[in-house]
Amino acid sequence: MAVTPRPGRLTAAADKDARPARSASADGASEPLLSPVNSHNEWDPLEEIIVGRLDGATIPSDHPVVTCNIPPWAARMQGLAAGFRYPRLLVERAQQELDQFVALLESLGVTVRRPDEVDHRRRFSTPDWSSRGFCNTCPRDSMLVIGDEIVETPMAWPCRYFETHSYRTILKEYFRGGARWTAAPKPQLTDELFEADFRVPEAGEPMRYILTEFEPVFDAADFMRAGRDLFVTRSNVTNRMGIDWLRRHLGPGYRIHEIKSRCRTPMHIDTTFVLLAPGKVLVNPEYVDVDHLPDVLSSWDVLIAPEPRPIDERLLKVTSMCGKWLSMNVLMIDEKRVIAERHHTDMLRALEKWGFEPIPCDLLHYAPFGGSFHCATLDVRRRGTLESYTD
Repeated sequence: MAVTPRPGRLTAAADKDARPARSASADGASEPLLSPVNSHNEWDPLEEIIVGRLDGATIPSDHPVVTCNIPPWAARMQGLAAGFRYPRLLVERAQQELDQFVALLESLGVTVRRPDEVDHRRRFSTPDWSSRGFCNTCPRDSMLVIGDEIVETPMAWPCRYFETHSYRTILKEYFRGGARWTAAPKPQLTDELFEADFRVPEAGEPMRYILTEFEPVFDAADFMRAGRDLFVTRSNVTNRMGIDWLRRHLGPGYRIHEIKSRCRTPMHIDTTFVLLAPGKVLVNPEYVDVDHLPDVLSSWDVLIAPEPRPIDERLLKVTSMCGKWLSMNVLMIDEKRVIAERHHTDMLRALEKWGFEPIPCDLLHYAPFGGSFHCATLDVRRRGTLESYTD
C-alpha cells in the first residue's frame, strides 16, 4: 500500500493567491475582507454548501450535444418531450430525498444555501439561436470554486446558457463579502462548435468528441481539486480550449492534469475519478487505466470502485440521465466522513474498509435531473488552506 504524502506548505510567492480581498473604508483606507468563499479541495471540513433546486425543472432540449450521450431510443423520446416540465411523479420522489439530504447536511453543522426559483420553460435567445432552459439541480456543473474565487463556467449545452442567473443572489452576497467572482468568456455555441456528423465511437475505435476547438467550453464537474493540483477529463462538454483557458486563468500557482477516460460518452469526472482525502483517490475500473494515471499520483492509494448494485426500478432506469457508476458520486464532509447512496451497499462497505465513515443517504431519484450528492452540491467553504498534496 502506498504511503500518503505529507502536505507541503505553499511558498510565499504562491501564497499571494490566497490573500484576502480588500475593501475601501469611509476614509479611503483599504481594509481586508475575510471571504465567505474558501474551498481548495474535496475533503477539508465542510462549513457551507450550495444545494440545487428542483423547482421549475424542464426536460432539456434535443440539441446534439445533449442527446449524444444517451441511447438513440432515449434521444427520440427526449426530442418529443423537450421543453416540457418533468413529470410530477419524478419531481416528487426526488424532492422528498433532496429534502432529507438537506436536513442531513444541516444536522452535521453545514450551512446550506439554495438558488432562486426559476421558470426554466421560458424561452431565451442569443443572436444565433434560441432555447428553453433545463434546471438548477446541479450547481457543480456551472460554477467552479478555487480558493476564494467562484468561476462561472462556459457550458456547452444551449439550454444551460443562463443557468447561473439563478445563483446571482448568492454570488452577489459572496462578492460583497470579499469573494472573487469571475465569469469565463460566454460561448457563442454556434454550429462551428459541434461536429456535424458526430457519432459515438465504438469500442476499439479512436476516441472522438462532439466538440470542436472553435471556442473554450467546459463544465466545472469535469474537474477535481487537490489544492494546487486539479484533475480534468476531456469530454463531450469540455474541450481542450476550455482546459487551456482555465490553466492560463489560474496561472503558475496551479497545475492541471488530464485523466484519460475510456468511456465512449464522457461527461463529468465525478463518476470516473473521485478524490476522497489526501493521498486517496477512488477510480472507476471500467473507465480508468490505473497504470496510466498522472505521475503526481504515484504515491497515492488508488482505490478501485466496486461494481455498482443494479437499479431494478424500471422508471428510474428509463429516465436517469446518468450511468451506472453514479455510486461513486459521493460528498466528503471531511477526511473521514462521506455521504454515499444508501442503495449501493457494496460501495458503503468498501468505504468503511478503506477507513472512511460512510453516512448512508437516499438520492437515487435525483438521477433523472443530472446526478447525485456531488453533482447536486457546490462546496463553497471548507476549513483549510491552500496546500500541495503531490510534491
